[in-house]
Amino acid sequence: MLLVKILIGGLIVFMVFNLFKAMMVMLKDDPNRPPMSQYIGRRVIVSAIIIGLIVLAMATGLITPNPRPY
Repeated sequence: MLLVKILIGGLIVFMVFNLFKAMMVMLKDDPNRPPMSQYIGRRVIVSAIIIGLIVLAMATGLITPNPRPY
């Protein structure tokens, strides 16, 4: 259970890192850097992986949703 949470946290950190890398590419118009869409694409893929991990962990019972959110 803890491993799943650490993995999701690490993926979120990686997603935010790619967001800032895309911002740096957007602010600096350097032709030698990779295109901004590469970093944004990584963010989208990592987001899909995170959602898939959460759904899979909930389906297998590794994590449980909050039964009473208020």
